[in-house]
Amino acid sequence: MTLPNSPASLLQELIRIPSVNPDGAKGQGATGEKACAEWVGGFLEACGAEVIFEEILPGRPNVTGHFSGRGNKPGLLFAPHTDTVSIQGMTIDPFGGEIRDGRIYGRGASDTKGTMAGMLWALLQLREEIPHLEAAVSFVGLMGEEAGQPGSKHFADHHSSEFDFAVVGEPTELQTVYAHKGCVWLELTTSGRSCHGSTPERGENAIRKMLSVLEPLLASLEAELPKFQDDVLGNPTVSLGSMTGGVSPNIVPASCRAVLDFRETPALHQAGGGLQLVETFLEKAGANEAVEIRKLGDSVPLFTPPATEGIQRLQSIGSKLTVAPWFCDAGRLAEKGIPAVAVGPGKIAQAHTEDEFLAVEDLEAGADFYANFIRTYA
Repeated sequence: MTLPNSPASLLQELIRIPSVNPDGAKGQGATGEKACAEWVGGFLEACGAEVIFEEILPGRPNVTGHFSGRGNKPGLLFAPHTDTVSIQGMTIDPFGGEIRDGRIYGRGASDTKGTMAGMLWALLQLREEIPHLEAAVSFVGLMGEEAGQPGSKHFADHHSSEFDFAVVGEPTELQTVYAHKGCVWLELTTSGRSCHGSTPERGENAIRKMLSVLEPLLASLEAELPKFQDDVLGNPTVSLGSMTGGVSPNIVPASCRAVLDFRETPALHQAGGGLQLVETFLEKAGANEAVEIRKLGDSVPLFTPPATEGIQRLQSIGSKLTVAPWFCDAGRLAEKGIPAVAVGPGKIAQAHTEDEFLAVEDLEAGADFYANFIRTYA
C-alpha cells in the first residue's frame, strides 16, 4: 500500500472508510468494521508487523499487529476501536475527511480514528526502533466498542496473558484515564390484559402495575447506592431512561416497559451490581413475579492503580491522571488481567457530534506523545 505522508493524511484515509457499528444503526445500511480493519492490517504489515484477523461477528474482525522486541517482558498494547456511531443527523460529509481551518472533519475523527491515527503514525515512525525495545509492542483495532464491546471481550478472553499494559484510544486531551464507572441497562417489563378504555375494570393495566413498583424501587435504589461510594469515582447512580406502554388512549395497556441506566462503581459491580439490588427489592416487595427483568447491555468499571508501571511511564512524559464519566474498552481488558488506561488526543465533547472533528495540531501532538511513550521502553 502507499503509506500516508503525515498523521493528518492517515486520519483522512481512516475517516473515508465507513465503519459504522451496525448494532447501533439498525436499518441504516451500516457496513461494519471489516474494510477499516483490512486497511489497518495493510498499514501494520507495511510497518513490519505480523498481522492477524480474528472474526468476532460475521464480517466484523479485530485486527492485530505484533512487533517483536528484544526483551522477555510481556507486551505493550495499543487498543483503539475501529467502529463509529451512526452518521444520522450529521451536518458535514461524515466520510469526507475534509481539512478546514486546522481541523479534520468526519465521523470518528475524535472517537476514535484520531487516536488510532496517532498510534499508527507513531508505530510507522518508530518501526526501526521497536524491535530493539525491552518489551514487544502490539496494536489491536477492536470492533464493536460502541455497542456491547464484543471485540474487547473476545480479545481479553483469549490474549490477556500476552500483555502487561494497554493504552486504549479515547479522546482524553492526552490525560491518563485510569478509572471510570461501569454501565448497566436493565429493562423492566410488566404485563396486563387489554380491554376497551370505557370498561377498564375488565382489564389489567400494565402501566399502573409498573408505576406501583417503579417509584418505591427508585427511592430504594437512591437510598442504597451511596453505600457503594468510591473515593475516586463518587457515588453510583441510577436513572430512569425511558418508559413506554399502551397503544391507544381508549385501550387499557397490556404491557409496559421501563429501562434503568446504572452507572456502577467497582464496589457496586463486585456486589452484584444494580441487577442484584433490583432483584432484592422486588423479592422483598413481593413483586418479583409481576415484573420481569432483562439486562440489555453492560460495561464494567475500570480502576488501574496509579502505581502501575505503565501509568508511571505515562506520567514521566507529562500525562496527568484523571477519571471519566464515560466507559470504554479499557474496563474489559482490565477485567481479565491487562492493566489498562485510556489516553488520546482530542476532546470527548467532540465525540458523536453532528460536525465531529479533531484539530490537526492535537493529532500531531498525540502522535508525538505515543512515540515518546514507546521510547520509554528503549
